[in-house]
Amino acid sequence: MSLHLPPPAWRWRPVISMLAALLLASCQSYEPAPLNIGDYRDTLEVRLIDTEPITTFAQRLQIEGEDVPSHFDPSDGISYAEGEVLALFYNPQLRIARLEAGVAMATRDTAGLWEDPVFGFDGAEILSPSSPFEFGLMGSLTIPISGRLEVEKDRATAAYEAQLRTLVDAEWQTRADLRRAWARWAAVAAQAELLTGMIVELQRISEIARHLEVAGELNRVERRLLQIELADRRMQATEMDLLLIDAENVLLDILGLPPSAVQKLQPSFPGVTISEVDDVTARLIESNTELAVHFAEYQTAEDTLRLEIKKQFPDIVIGSGYGTEFNDHRVMFGISVPVPILNANRAGIAEARARREVARAEAETTFARLYRSLAAAQAELRTNQTQRERYETVIVPLLEEQSSDIDRIAELGELDVFVLLQTITRTLSAKQRLIDLRVDEIDAATAVRRILGPDTRPDPTPIEEQTGTIVDGDIQ
Repeated sequence: MSLHLPPPAWRWRPVISMLAALLLASCQSYEPAPLNIGDYRDTLEVRLIDTEPITTFAQRLQIEGEDVPSHFDPSDGISYAEGEVLALFYNPQLRIARLEAGVAMATRDTAGLWEDPVFGFDGAEILSPSSPFEFGLMGSLTIPISGRLEVEKDRATAAYEAQLRTLVDAEWQTRADLRRAWARWAAVAAQAELLTGMIVELQRISEIARHLEVAGELNRVERRLLQIELADRRMQATEMDLLLIDAENVLLDILGLPPSAVQKLQPSFPGVTISEVDDVTARLIESNTELAVHFAEYQTAEDTLRLEIKKQFPDIVIGSGYGTEFNDHRVMFGISVPVPILNANRAGIAEARARREVARAEAETTFARLYRSLAAAQAELRTNQTQRERYETVIVPLLEEQSSDIDRIAELGELDVFVLLQTITRTLSAKQRLIDLRVDEIDAATAVRRILGPDTRPDPTPIEEQTGTIVDGDIQ
């Protein structure tokens, strides 16, 4: 049996076709993006060859008042200041944080949209020969009179701000991590250099001892002590090479650079500038990046509670349509309004209110922890500075003077092996301790600076890449 629509129904066919076309045009299509690690590996290897993006990035940081080098040229080696720029640009954790901020931005940009209208069509063919085809076409639209959509926008904006604050905190933490890792790597390199110098000195003295043994002025047992000490220090030099490799790997992971970049890194102890602070409490509240995250998360919790309260008020759903029944043409209207009596979103409101208290407690306990940590870090910094100054001005100079005197005596043919070994060992130990104290001082100063936060409230670092980047406060 063939289906024949009556003329009134035929008149609605263009409308139905237009609605279907509109629906298809408004929908997005899927585009595959295969994961190719090989291509990524190629871009990883050329990060220090194609330096134009880094140079542009450093120039933008200078415009924003950041203390970065005036030019970026890895061909003459990578200093700590240049390494900080590289870490902000290539650090893998920062890349993930920027992509997470992109997710929050996508939510913010699409929040507060009206619900899609709903269209329905019903048709019936009565099998009686003389009965007409009956149909009904109905459309409905939700009118958000509760104000919920505006609150949804506010909450999404607060969540996006919280993600940006998280990104700023991650960048600030990355700088602190890089400073600590660079100092440790420089310390291992300096200790390896000290050990190499000691081995050269022991070789020179061992040669003098050999001549003294031949001349009968030094016994074999004493000379053997020198040989044992020399062999032991050579073994320590091998172990130091392994420590240097470990320190380099930690550094490369923070910088986001390939293994080939390690030869360009310049070992040096980074400086740490700490601003004078009169009111520590005010500085923590205003500048600490970790606390700023909790402030933003609390605002998100506030807006979440506002949204849940708005949800208890109903939105109106209105509808209209056209249809036929027994050859009678009809225009239909409808309206529905939920009545918030039994549910009224009580569960959502109660949970949001409890979540707000959790956010409040997290912010307050974080402040208390930071306040205690700052006092401890400042005390540790003062102690490390005192110890380092004493080693630099008293202990190391005395040992160097003692070592010089022993060298002059040895050159004259008089060699006390026990005094010599003790002096060399104590000198090396003191200089290594001095290096360790410099690292400890940098760690403590970094902890103080990390807690005090930047001198000015920072925005996420602008980087122009294809995905997950911040440009002028927005993810591109």
